[in-house]
Amino acid sequence: MAIRIEKKIVDYKVGKDESQQDEAAPAANEVQPAPQDNIVQLHEKLERPDMLIGSTYKVKTPLSEHALYVTINDIILNAGTENELRRPFEIFINSKNMDHFQWIVALTRIISAVFRKGGDVTFLVEELRSVFDPRGGYFKKGGKYMPSLVAEIGDAIECHMRMIGLLKDEGLDEHQKKLVEEKRSQYEAALETAEAEDPGDFPAGSQLCLKCNTKAAVQMDGCLTCLNCGESKCG
Repeated sequence: MAIRIEKKIVDYKVGKDESQQDEAAPAANEVQPAPQDNIVQLHEKLERPDMLIGSTYKVKTPLSEHALYVTINDIILNAGTENELRRPFEIFINSKNMDHFQWIVALTRIISAVFRKGGDVTFLVEELRSVFDPRGGYFKKGGKYMPSLVAEIGDAIECHMRMIGLLKDEGLDEHQKKLVEEKRSQYEAALETAEAEDPGDFPAGSQLCLKCNTKAAVQMDGCLTCLNCGESKCG
């Protein structure tokens, strides 16, 4: 049916049939999905906050009269929420000894870049601890063998990652703990001295255990047995 327009046209719009309007109505009434939680993940574009929480570890080796101080700063993600995480963000290594200045600066920049990249950064520990000094390693306090200075820096990073919960300390299972306690009791009973041994110290003549890198292996029943991890050459 034709409609005659008596007034001047000033505006217009495209109309819809009643059937199209009825079909569009349910879509408008549909429940919109709730937006996902705004969880912040660590990535390389995340800006550095004005203040970071950090820890400093002292590394004293027989290779130098001056100690190294390894500082690792952490960033807090999603602070105050159930998704709060503490992740390493940057690392600094300082020392009075300038002999290793160039490679230490390069190492700190590379490690910091890996930290800021995000994701699983725990592989750094194994990579650093597998670096061997061609001149030979040394024993740190406690009898643990360090194949190089770089490996001890990796050991400090591992200690920090365990402290913030990024690495879990599995420890010994019940069977291994029972075996270690049994071997320790047998050895202490066989000692000729009457003085009580400190349970945290190992005998002076202990050898290096190839499994846990601790000088705690002693000869027992003809077998070399570690009093720290329970490793035995006889199985």
